Amino acid sequence: MKIQNTIGNTLLWQQEKTLFLTSKMAPIGCYGTVFAWVDALKQQDTVVCFNTSELEAEVVKAILVNRVPAILVVMNRFRDIYNVQIEQALQENRLLILELLREKTDGTGDTPQLRNRFVIQHVEHIVCGYINPRGSISPLLAGLNNITHLVSNNTTLLAAESKVKTFRWTVAEDKRLLRMFYEDMGIHAIHKALDRPYSTVRSRIKALTMNDEVLKGREFEDYVLELFDVPHRSHLTLKEWRGDKSLPDVYPEANSAPDFVFEHYGQRFAVECKWRNHIPRNIETDLIPASRKQFIQRYSASRRLPVLLVFGVGGLPCDPDAVYLIHLPCEITRATLRRSIIQDSADLFDAVETLLHSDK
Repeated sequence: MKIQNTIGNTLLWQQEKTLFLTSKMAPIGCYGTVFAWVDALKQQDTVVCFNTSELEAEVVKAILVNRVPAILVVMNRFRDIYNVQIEQALQENRLLILELLREKTDGTGDTPQLRNRFVIQHVEHIVCGYINPRGSISPLLAGLNNITHLVSNNTTLLAAESKVKTFRWTVAEDKRLLRMFYEDMGIHAIHKALDRPYSTVRSRIKALTMNDEVLKGREFEDYVLELFDVPHRSHLTLKEWRGDKSLPDVYPEANSAPDFVFEHYGQRFAVECKWRNHIPRNIETDLIPASRKQFIQRYSASRRLPVLLVFGVGGLPCDPDAVYLIHLPCEITRATLRRSIIQDSADLFDAVETLLHSDK
């Protein structure tokens, strides 16, 4: 693992630093304790954060809103270029973004664990939110004596916000929530401004904004398009991009088609995009159910073009921890995935060319 690029104030990397770590599935009950720690930070502190889980993303927003210097660590390339709080923090010289690159010498192992181990070696203090004792973070912390655990009692988590009362949201509250949400201020700032529990704020955001699954799907499509790097490949063109337009009870057949159709040196191929938080237990059924597989077979035969699956796992839809390229409609297993991992744009295109050549 190495730093391939930096954006922002590189002097922050030389300061005494505190890394915030948390497991992905952090319960909402720990939010109050975590954000109390965030509010206690001083503007002389420097906090290192990831942005690959819901709580991590919210902590980043809260730290930036509180104007605490921060170092955001991402894999490969920073993509959230329209984030209001990040843009302002960069302008004010209180943010450093580190773009890490996994090296071939890193050997085997999950990218998140390699990333975590690399950052742990470069910080003086570690503050942990919720840590799953059976998760991948616990082994990395064994033997370290520079750790502070904010949440150590699961009973407390179960009791937190258990007596939340639901009151009707006013139009004024909704307007303020949406303004703060689109200014990337985060759930903690909204919680403080409107005096609403975290769980209620999160539910209201989901009710007022774009369907979460639709948004994640679109974000991953954007990521896949960036991977194909069409503007810089003279012999690759994007021919079709499924729009997903519909009304109640009115759903065009074209929406069932794969997400993209590309043309490379005169040969067309389709791409289906799927992103998941983790590799599902039953990969085949979850990703490509039998009915979908049959449709893809008919689509491929009638259009006379191969269909490729780009499968992203973990992290965020715009920055997954792992990416796989699979020629459909083959059987998808963990063994298939191990043979199909993609490291970067060049790796993806080499694999595409190999699959297209084998399909002739």
